[in-house]
Amino acid sequence: MSNGTVFRDIADRYDRLNSILSLGQDQKWRQTVVSQLPEGRLLDLGAGTGAANPIFAPRQIIALDPAIEMLGFNDASARVVSVGEALPFQDETFDAVFSAYVFRNLDSVDTTMEEIARVLKPGGMAGIVDLGRPTGTVTSKIHRAGTAVVLPLAGMSIGAREEYVYLHHTLDKHGPPEELLADTPLDLVDTWRLGPMGFVWAALLKKPSASDTG
Repeated sequence: MSNGTVFRDIADRYDRLNSILSLGQDQKWRQTVVSQLPEGRLLDLGAGTGAANPIFAPRQIIALDPAIEMLGFNDASARVVSVGEALPFQDETFDAVFSAYVFRNLDSVDTTMEEIARVLKPGGMAGIVDLGRPTGTVTSKIHRAGTAVVLPLAGMSIGAREEYVYLHHTLDKHGPPEELLADTPLDLVDTWRLGPMGFVWAALLKKPSASDTG
């Protein structure tokens, strides 16, 4: 499976199952991050079917995703098929970048962060939400055992067992955001945990401006 297009064959069912798996909290988790971002022009990186579109207003949204099947369900006025590692935009185009549940599927987090920094205006903000393992040895083991059973069963309910077995394995792909995002061109402003056991993480980053450096 290609990391960027792994869920393209279940685009019409993807958001519904995610809402069920998150007990209806997935939009609330997105909102937690979006509320921290400036208004203006926003890049939704890995926009998928546009689940976050209702909470972006009044921003101008450009939706980007590698899977045209996903973007076919996205009602954003501007939609672009591409990947995070090669953003097809000029330097300093956006006031904000948002990405939800995408970073585990990237081929290169480092390259994507360099691209995000490039297309952000000075002082611009990036907000990221993703899934991972809870902190703590015991809770992490419990969570790993649980997702090994729950995610394949959930995937089978919509005819997508393979995709959700893949999701289970990606939860171990990266370390915590404090490590994953520590060495990028952006300043890590804050990180926090959401969801049961804190298996959802969020991060807020800022591109330095002239005023920041004095």
